[in-house]
Amino acid sequence: MMHVVCYDISGDAVRDKVSRVLVGYGSRIQESVFECILDEELVSRLLADLGKTKLAATDKVRIYKICGKCVGSIGIYGPGEITVEPEYYLV
Repeated sequence: MMHVVCYDISGDAVRDKVSRVLVGYGSRIQESVFECILDEELVSRLLADLGKTKLAATDKVRIYKICGKCVGSIGIYGPGEITVEPEYYLV
């Protein structure tokens, strides 16, 4: 299922850590926004990985689950493509 993960983090070091975690789970679509194809197990792993980084009181990370019907209605204005699940995975 598609998830959109976005963050607003003030400190460079923490922001870089969060970004490095997210690169392992999805595609960066803007500086602080990722599209990730995740099942429940991967969401749990992502949350555990993010939990290893201490956020400041004002830092925010949000994860939005996007249903299949809603993915079909995503609009893009400007360059870019919607992240799609690959047909197969190489393990």
